[in-house]
Amino acid sequence: LPLSFALISASPSAKLGSLFRVLIDGGLCRPVGCDNFPLCPVSFHLNPLSPLSNSDPCNPSAAMLEQMAKRSVPLLKQLLSSSAAASSSCSSRFTSHRSVTYMPRPGDGSPRAVTLIPGDGIGPLVTGAVEQVMEAMHAPVYFERYDVHGDMPKVPQEVIDSIKKNKVCLKGGLATPMGGGVSSLNVQLRKQLDLYASLVNCFNLPGLPTRHENVDIVVIRENTEGEYAGLEHEVVPGVVESLKVITKFCSERIAKYAFEYAYLNNRRKVTAVHKANIMKLADGLFLESCREVATKYPGIKYNEIIVDNCCMQLVSKPEQFDVMVTPNLYGNLVANTAAGIAGGTGVMPGGNVGADHAVFEQGASAGNVGNEKVTEQKKANPVALLLSSAMMLRHLQFPSFADRLETAVKHVIFEGKHRTKDLGGNSNTQEVVDAVIAALD
Repeated sequence: LPLSFALISASPSAKLGSLFRVLIDGGLCRPVGCDNFPLCPVSFHLNPLSPLSNSDPCNPSAAMLEQMAKRSVPLLKQLLSSSAAASSSCSSRFTSHRSVTYMPRPGDGSPRAVTLIPGDGIGPLVTGAVEQVMEAMHAPVYFERYDVHGDMPKVPQEVIDSIKKNKVCLKGGLATPMGGGVSSLNVQLRKQLDLYASLVNCFNLPGLPTRHENVDIVVIRENTEGEYAGLEHEVVPGVVESLKVITKFCSERIAKYAFEYAYLNNRRKVTAVHKANIMKLADGLFLESCREVATKYPGIKYNEIIVDNCCMQLVSKPEQFDVMVTPNLYGNLVANTAAGIAGGTGVMPGGNVGADHAVFEQGASAGNVGNEKVTEQKKANPVALLLSSAMMLRHLQFPSFADRLETAVKHVIFEGKHRTKDLGGNSNTQEVVDAVIAALD
């Protein structure tokens, strides 16, 4: 009987994780992790407080093995009985399957502060929906609310300070005025917090009819440079220059993020989207960086596709794509196209991630942020932000709450009784929220 165990983050066995939980609860072993847990392998060794730890692990005595076997029998019975009860009470259709088995460390269960920006238009409606669901499920988070609007000249410093302190933010949509020289607060926020990676997960939801099945695409977009660098000026009256900036550092950083995400989430392929046939230097540098990083991940297939061909392939054969890594502007277009294929922008979660901070929001562009009719009728779709909140909970290392929320949302969508107009129903925001809360039980 081995006296030390290894639990790899990509382990497909949930029962293996449950076994370690039982062994730890019984005092037979203890977890030894690192700061990046659960993204790194974790070892489990004998508990020094256990009487079994007095023996030499490399040369276990017969008496020690007999004692350990005796102590293991009731624990294994407990594991098997709890697993049988759980499997009989849960529907296999909505069971969440995760690639990471998570075991909390001391302190992980304490409530976490999250900066909340309701935003404009439908923003207060959908963020209010999240607050209700979080309260109903007793999630270990509490919100620090700040009013920020798209017509402000800049993001208030107190908001930046709050996000830096809390490390995490949940944000509704911010309307950006067209023209007029007003800088987008969304872009400002990404730059000030160095949120270099935008992640949008586009996938089919059970029960929601779409043109294509088997869609499960993750679009990872460079978030801080490219055409969105904001470097524009009028050379002479009637002539404007807009600069596209691509750097080796940012290109390598986003490529590493994409491949690391694929590796940790059991994804098989990374596709780089580009226009290097025309922008030979700028997109050429981006491709060069992706190719260099790809050589360090031989187990992940890598290919490239021109952005215009990519859009055509997305609407005709989206199932061929897995993880997509793109420069800034292309990622915006590709993510919205993929979201439309998989069910619409109202159901796609997303987040903006940096080395130290993360801001979670609706994955694809919220085109109905300023829709006064939807706001007045209170019929905004809260699903996208609810699923983004589940991403946030998992980021905060509360996976059981994240799984519970995702399962409830998917159940409501599958049942089909409570859907907003964009999903073919006539429910308002509150009716969808009430249905999700009821599905939590």
